This record gives sequence, C-alpha cells and structure tokens, in this order.
Amino acid sequence: MDILDCREHKCPHPVVETRKKILSDPGSPLTVLVGDEISRQNVTRLAISQGYGVEVSDTEGGFALNLSPARESTSSETTDSLIRGKTVVFLGSDVMGSGNDELGRLLMKNYLFTLAELDPAPDILFFVNTGVHLTTEGSEVLEGLDQLACMGTDIASCGLCLDFFNLKEKLAVGRTTNMLEIAESLNSAGRVIRP
Repeated sequence: MDILDCREHKCPHPVVETRKKILSDPGSPLTVLVGDEISRQNVTRLAISQGYGVEVSDTEGGFALNLSPARESTSSETTDSLIRGKTVVFLGSDVMGSGNDELGRLLMKNYLFTLAELDPAPDILFFVNTGVHLTTEGSEVLEGLDQLACMGTDIASCGLCLDFFNLKEKLAVGRTTNMLEIAESLNSAGRVIRP
C-alpha cells in the first residue's frame, strides 16, 4: 500500500496530491497522512467522491486515512451516479453574462464563491480564453478557487490561453491543461455547466 505523507502541508495541497495519486493509480489502496482536521475532512470527502472507503486513525502529527476501493454496489443511487458522470463547469470568460463587464465580473466572482458553498462541489472547472484571468495572480476569486480545490474540485486552465495572454508563469491556482483533455472531459461529462 502506498503512503502519501502530507502532514507538513495545509489544504489544498493534501487534496491535490491525493487526487493525483488516485488518478494515476485508480482502484489501488492508499494511506494518506494529514496534519490537521480540515485536511482530514477534505481528503475524506474527495476519497468518498472517487468511490473509496475511508478509515481514519490517529497518528503522530495528525491523522492516517486508509483509502480502499469501495465494493461494487447495485443500488439505484450508484447506478444513477454512473449514468450522470462528472459535473464539469466550463468558464470561457472572466465575466458572467453579457452587457456590462463590471457587473459581469461581480456576478462571476459571486458565482465562484457560491460554488464553494455547494455540496457536492463540481468535479472539474475548465478555464479557457479570458477565463484564465480568474486563475492567475491578481484575481479576486483565488480564495474561492482554493476552497474548491480543498473540496476536491480539479481546477484546470487552458495552456494555450495562458500562453496567449502571457500568463503561464502567473498561474496561481490549479494546473494547466490542453484541448484534448477538455474535449474528452466535456464529451464524457454527465453535466456541463456554462455560467
């Protein structure tokens, strides 16, 4: 069983690293060591959303979370989840709606902070075109995006778009992605939301 030691890191680092590990080796058991209660809750929420059972025990400097793949279930709830697939939010602009850009930025800010209050949070947020301004240095929504990342939401910005706006070195939250991943994720999503 792999052990991922995140005791020295605060959220969103433990969630981000756990998500990477789960995606790189799906269905394998994993022990995640975290140093605080917030990380324990957020990694547990992520693991459950990815179909893992979680057993928590105290360990030196925090908690040990033993993640194991859950048994297959034939319940209608599980079947419905499989049919729905992932919830993908596609943000193609740094404003919401059209008309007044100042109002549109305020609406987008409110939307992203409100997303962090929802349960469950979306599985992934894709930022393209001027939407990448929301994930880079100076953005007014970085706190909300960090909170979503702590909840297990994958934050991904288009690399070509970051290059176009000379923002690749200023990415402040999440990771870069490419059009192949965006297209595949949108094609296989259970729900696509475009605010």
